Parts: sequence; structure tokens; C-alpha cells
Amino acid sequence: MQQGKFKKVALNILKVAVSVGGLAYIFWKVPFSDVCGHWTSTALPWIGLILACTVFSMAIQANRWRGLLLDEGKKIPFRTFYAYIALGYFFNNLLPSGFGGDAVKTIAFGKRFGNMANSVAAVAISRVMGLLAMFLCFFAMLPFVVSRYQIPAMYTGAVCAVALVSLFIIVGGLFSDKIKLPANLTNKVPFFVKLQDAFSIYRGYKKAFLLSGLDSVWLQLSSIAIHYAYFQAVGVPVDVATITVFMTITITVSMLPISINGIGIREGVNVSLFTGLLGIPADTVLAAALIGYIPMLFQAIQGAVVLIAGKNSQTQNQDV
Repeated sequence: MQQGKFKKVALNILKVAVSVGGLAYIFWKVPFSDVCGHWTSTALPWIGLILACTVFSMAIQANRWRGLLLDEGKKIPFRTFYAYIALGYFFNNLLPSGFGGDAVKTIAFGKRFGNMANSVAAVAISRVMGLLAMFLCFFAMLPFVVSRYQIPAMYTGAVCAVALVSLFIIVGGLFSDKIKLPANLTNKVPFFVKLQDAFSIYRGYKKAFLLSGLDSVWLQLSSIAIHYAYFQAVGVPVDVATITVFMTITITVSMLPISINGIGIREGVNVSLFTGLLGIPADTVLAAALIGYIPMLFQAIQGAVVLIAGKNSQTQNQDV
């Protein structure tokens, strides 16, 4: 037990070191004062668009989660799903793993409404469907980009590998009930059987499954618009095809569990792609990339409001 705890602490220290080291190195190469010079009042309309797209994206995620809970989801108000999405982002942006918020919102939702297995399955499928939609956009736009730029093979290889893993997870989840788990495992953790059943139920709800895929496509289009606005905000337009391909590469590499939510890695990959291949000055690329922390902060603030409101509600109930 102590050894496992030590490994977890050591891994978190390593992630902090990678993130801090990555940021320190890149700002040693590119002075922060040069980066700040690109933030002017002309960026404000684009930031407004970014925040609007952020709300739209969160609403799409809430709708997708609600739809994947099928008939049970219809009984719960849409605003409740939106609130739990916001809560997830609050923890996502604070915990060392980008998946921490998913665990928090899923457990909190499952405990409140008593359908933990279905909630876990819905969130897991939502997450992977989002990745598949992102990869779909990536491969659709890739031919238009590789004809102009020589993208390093390690980047496209990483995207292809994660895309295959995501596809395997979706197919494996839908047919997981065909796998007979060891009796000693199911006796100790009967939740695994419930989870298998929760995943496999979507084979009989093709419409809900396909609608979740459509929501995921809308979500990616919104994400592309947000990333497009980053560069518009600093006065350097980049075409949508390039934004889509480079965005996917950056997100995929940032998913590696070696930093705090990709911080320090994301900035380095952006400079590698947009400066190395497009020739955009590194200080401009970093100015655009750092605007990306505005929607993250916006999401976290909404989650904090939900968390505080929930604690106040519990306190009032206890007083009554």
C-alpha cells in the first residue's frame, strides 16, 4: 500500500517537473515580454467568440451524456448534466490528470441518481466518441495539409496509434459482455459485470449511440472554431485544415501522462508545428496558445460555482 502511494506521489512530482521544466525552457528561449506584446484590445471579440463556443461545447457534452443515459437521462433536467460537466472541468483543470474530472463527475452523479454503472459507461463512451470524432476531422483534413507541409512521422504515427486504440475501446466496450470474466474477480468486484451490461446495452440503442457520435462531431467543430480564434486573436490567420490537423496532434501528444494536463508539452508542440513548419514567430504562437487557458479558467469558474452551490445546499438541508 505504502509502495503504491509512493509511486503515485513520485509520478505526480515527475509530472510537475516536466510541466514546470517545459514552460521554463520555452520561456527561456522566448521572452514572456515578447509574448505579451501580441495581446491587444483587438483580441477581445475573438475571446468573446471563444467563450461562447466554450459554453456551446459544454452544452453539447451535457446533451451527449444525457442521451447516452437513455430513458433515465430524460428524467433528469438538462441543467443538471451541464452542472456536472462544469464540475468535471473544475477538477480536470486542477488535478494532475486530464481524466480526474471525469471520475469526480461520474461518481458524484452516480451516487446522487443511483445509476453508477450506466453513468460510467456513458461518460467513457462520450470520451472515446469525442476522440474518434477528432480523428475523423484529422484524417479528413490531413491530405490538404501534407501536400504543403512535411509533418514529422512521429506526430502522425501517434495520432494513428491513439485512433486505433480508441476504436478498439469502443468496439470492445459494446461487446464486452461476450467476455467471460473470472469468477474470483466478479465475486470481489461485482461492479465489473454491471459495467459490462451497461456498455453492451447500446447495441440495442443504435439511434442514441449514433446521436452521441453526431454530438461529438459538433463538439469537434466547436473546438476547431476555438483554436482558429486563438490565432485570429493575435492577428495571424491560419487556415482551418491546418488548425484541425495541428490541433489533433497537439491534443494527442498532450494526453501522454507525463505532465500536468499537458502543460509545458502543449506549448512545445505548438511551437514545433506552427513555428517549425509554418514559420510563424514563436512568440506569436505562444501568445495564441496561452489564450487557450482562458476557456479552461472559464470552465473551472463555472465548476467552482457548482461546487459551492452544492455545498451550500447540503448545509441548508442539514440545518433543516
